[in-house]
Amino acid sequence: MKYFCIMQKTNNKLQFEFVALMASLMSIVALSIDALLPAIPQIGNAFGVTNPNDNQMLITMIFLGLGFGQLIFGPLSDSFGRKPIVYVGFLVFTIASIICVTTKSFEMMILGRILQGIGLSSPRTLSIAIVRDSYSGDYMAKILSIVVMVFILVPVIAPTLGQFLINFYNWESIFYVNLIYGLLVILWFWKRQPETLEKEKRIKFTSHQFIDGAKEFVKHKDAVAFTLISGFVTGSFMVYLSTSQQIFQEQYNMADMFPYIFASLAISIGFATYLNSIFVVKYGMWRISYIATIAYAIISILYVLLFWSGDNPSIGVLLGFFALQFFAVGFIFGNIRALAMQPLGHIAGIGAAINGFVSTVMAVPIANYIGSFVNHSVLPLFIGFSIFGILSLLTFVILKRKNRMLHA
Repeated sequence: MKYFCIMQKTNNKLQFEFVALMASLMSIVALSIDALLPAIPQIGNAFGVTNPNDNQMLITMIFLGLGFGQLIFGPLSDSFGRKPIVYVGFLVFTIASIICVTTKSFEMMILGRILQGIGLSSPRTLSIAIVRDSYSGDYMAKILSIVVMVFILVPVIAPTLGQFLINFYNWESIFYVNLIYGLLVILWFWKRQPETLEKEKRIKFTSHQFIDGAKEFVKHKDAVAFTLISGFVTGSFMVYLSTSQQIFQEQYNMADMFPYIFASLAISIGFATYLNSIFVVKYGMWRISYIATIAYAIISILYVLLFWSGDNPSIGVLLGFFALQFFAVGFIFGNIRALAMQPLGHIAGIGAAINGFVSTVMAVPIANYIGSFVNHSVLPLFIGFSIFGILSLLTFVILKRKNRMLHA
């Protein structure tokens, strides 16, 4: 294990493969969410859904599964190793995907999406735990930024892929393609990724393991604070994910352009994460994420002030605000997760699970509530950005003040 970590940090070829593999594990989640976006109206029609807002659950419910699944797979990985638990998660994802393509009930489809999320929580969470096993400090933030940057490439192409599949096949084919892609990634993971949690560092599995891990997590106030910020930002961003199809196809009548618009905005996040990977070691993840959070709040507040009437601006103005907003997000996501994980190296599996669970469980009701107001205007979306941007900034300020008092 020690030899593997040294080789990763000194051999660029191995490091590149490691980053690509971790990003690929995470990207199974992105593909399962974003490739389905163009097909949401068709799926709703296939199951007789009359309220378009109900279709948002096809996106938000997979996040609910992602949140709860982490509580299962994170602690198990601390006891049994990372790799076996990734395999178990993919098996659950496979079963859930079969449910989604065979069911005749919208309720069972939603259940299948929740189960997909539970299964996918394993590779999503454990990829972060594997990175934490191998790296620490600002360099860990650099690696996570690169992982997120590669991960962002999937939302760039996923909606276009989904549109292609429903044009030439049907919406069920999206689930089959997700399964095939996932299988290829898991085979790559099995063949090339060594186990990163040494046996002597594993925690004995007990009935109170999670409770003990949660108590240890709460002791680290920084980890708790950055987890809350992650929940605020993820929740407001999830509103965009669940309503983007509705906004561009119904409010702007741009159904044909939706995949390209979605891709262009994903590039904004990807470019920011690329820049973050360059600057984070020099300036530090704390400073960069703090400044990005200020920008996130200011951009959304400016939109609310300019378009308080509720009338949608031109598509060019809207895309400009979205691009700036998501550019700020690109400097937040990877750094906030790295900051939360920094003191949790000794419980990386449980730590990543609690961090992911809390942030996701916070995000789902935020997305469902705000999304219910995004019917005829984009304004509620930016009000959500503003509120949770301000809350994130306040959390930063409180944390900064406490740290100053400790070092005074």
